Amino acid sequence: MFTLKSPGAYLQRPGLRAEVGAIVAPFGHRIHLFTSPQAWKAVNPALSESLERAGIRWQLDFLTGECTDAAIEKLRSDLVAQNTKVVLAVGGGRVLDCAKAVNDALPDLTLINFATLAATCAAWSPLAIIYNEQGGHLRSQPLNRLPERVLVDSEVIARSDVRYLKSGIVDALAKWYEFEPYQRQNPDRLALDLKVAAARQAVDIFEKWGEQAVEDNLHQQVTPALEKVIEASIVLAGLANSFQDRLSTPGFAHVIHDRLTHQPELHHWLHGEKVGFSLLVQSLVEQESGQPDTTLLRLLQRFDTPLSLPFAHPGRQEKVRMLAEEIRFPPDSLQHLPFTITAAKLEKALLSTFKEGEVAA
Repeated sequence: MFTLKSPGAYLQRPGLRAEVGAIVAPFGHRIHLFTSPQAWKAVNPALSESLERAGIRWQLDFLTGECTDAAIEKLRSDLVAQNTKVVLAVGGGRVLDCAKAVNDALPDLTLINFATLAATCAAWSPLAIIYNEQGGHLRSQPLNRLPERVLVDSEVIARSDVRYLKSGIVDALAKWYEFEPYQRQNPDRLALDLKVAAARQAVDIFEKWGEQAVEDNLHQQVTPALEKVIEASIVLAGLANSFQDRLSTPGFAHVIHDRLTHQPELHHWLHGEKVGFSLLVQSLVEQESGQPDTTLLRLLQRFDTPLSLPFAHPGRQEKVRMLAEEIRFPPDSLQHLPFTITAAKLEKALLSTFKEGEVAA
């Protein structure tokens, strides 16, 4: 038996922010609007004018920090106190994950997610990523309920910093590199086959359209290439996460990523940039030659993934040793991978990346 968790519907097109009022109105005319200052600026005045035309009244609420337990509890208590039944969440992963966590806790709530970035699959994914106040990963919380609608305005994405799109591409292509090893070790599991198929389709899209989409984003142009890449980054990556059965398949690169979030030197790296570096480390651990997969390395370089940790040389080796020892892969899942993971292997892989940002020969 397996489960598939997905939003009620996904809508993506240029100019969608001007249609949000008509989309929200059937669910209610009094809503809580949860966003960030930057995201709110990116969608207005078109979105607020759309809500006004539809006769919708809203309470505006900003998330200014991380998606923390405290932020989730504040939003939950505010919604209960206001007897709110509809939430429109507008923003990137932190805003959308916070709203999803609250939606999961309040069964009578209707959540509509409006993604302003294609930097992760957070708008769709059946997880809420919870951090501490400093941005360190605490847990990836599984969700039973997902948004009723996921909305994406490709014009808003086209006007965002291209770094976010490249980060989203790398985060999405990670799904194939993380799930395919499980499939090799565990054939004939339908949920796993479907996860890998969705993830592989995303990689194929990035190989064909990724560079063009990045160029179009740089010129703030909505094109078929950009639309395809947005869909792959949000829908296909989210779908790959959505097929689940009793076999736990945590992504190795994401486990490494989770520990990297606690490194102050890496707080300026985006989620997908940490995941991309972690994919490189995974490949170095996985390949018996000690060299990374050449196709993966080419993709990481194409989308400007950082390939070396910005650790100062004095004391670097000891810091890497401690980092390797603190990366904890779930033992129950380790047996389902076709390669072994040890602290010694991780340390060797991490150290081999220190060569002027290149993988050591």
